[in-house]
Amino acid sequence: MIALIDYGVGNLFSLSSSLLAVGGDAVITGEPDVIKKADKLILPGVGAFSDAAEKLRESGLDRVIVDEAKNGKPLLGICLGMQMLFEKSYEYGEHKGLALIKGCVKPIADIIPKDYKIPHIGWNALIFKKETPIFKYIKNGDHVYFVHSYHAADCDENVTAKTEYGAYLTASVQSDNVYGCQFHPEKSGDVGLKILKAFLEL
Repeated sequence: MIALIDYGVGNLFSLSSSLLAVGGDAVITGEPDVIKKADKLILPGVGAFSDAAEKLRESGLDRVIVDEAKNGKPLLGICLGMQMLFEKSYEYGEHKGLALIKGCVKPIADIIPKDYKIPHIGWNALIFKKETPIFKYIKNGDHVYFVHSYHAADCDENVTAKTEYGAYLTASVQSDNVYGCQFHPEKSGDVGLKILKAFLEL
C-alpha cells in the first residue's frame, strides 16, 4: 500500500489516478497509523512552503514522515513535497524543512535570465546526473512537466537529474530511500507513469 499524505496542499486525485493506472494500491490519508502501515509514502504539495510546513507541524505528520523515512521506508516528494525534504527554504523568509536531504530551496529568479517567465511552467528535458532506480524505465532527454518558482540548491551530491530553463535547475534528487521530483509525474504523460511504476517497484 502507498500512502498519499494528505495535509491540505496536494493535488491528490490526479496522483491517485496515475498510481492506479500503473497498478498501485494507493490510499489518501492524513492518519499517522495508516502512514506507518504503508509500504511506501508520497508527499505531494502545491503552494507556499511556509504554509505547507506549518500544516505538517500542526498535524504532527512532520515527525511521522521523518521517522518512517529514517526507518528505511521509501518516500517520494513531488514538487513542493520535494522542496519540503530539504533543510530550509528561502521562500518569503526562512523556513525549516524536514531536513531529510541536505540543501535548501531558493528562488529561480536569482539564477535564470531576467526575460524568462516565472513561474517556470511547461515541458522540459531531464538531464541525468546520477543513476536512480525510479528512472529505470525512462531515458536521458525525456520530457516532464514543471510548475515552480523555486528550486533546490546546494544539494549537488544528491541530484539525480537537472533541467535547463535559462540555467540548470534541480529536477530530481535521491538520498538513500528518500526521493524527490521537482516536476509532476502525474502530469507528465507516459514518462511520468513510468517513474511512478518504478517507485512502486522499490
